[in-house]
Amino acid sequence: MLHNLLMHAAASPYRRHRIPAEIINHFVWLYFRFALSFRDVEEIMAMRGVALTYEAIREWCLKFGKTYANKLRRQRPRPGDKCT
Repeated sequence: MLHNLLMHAAASPYRRHRIPAEIINHFVWLYFRFALSFRDVEEIMAMRGVALTYEAIREWCLKFGKTYANKLRRQRPRPGDKCT
């Protein structure tokens, strides 16, 4: 069991980040979901009490962004889809 926990922790793309994964996820989600600038995301999160630089956000978007962009693209309705 301990071996499985260690393998899972080692496989996490968030290892070696001092910021929790949930916060990183929220920053990247804001950037891709609302097409904001890095500085806009920095300002929004600073108003919520999370102070980080836009450069950190940029690096996270480069590292984790492809996954988020693909998820958002799959969730969008396609032309011709019927809403029920």
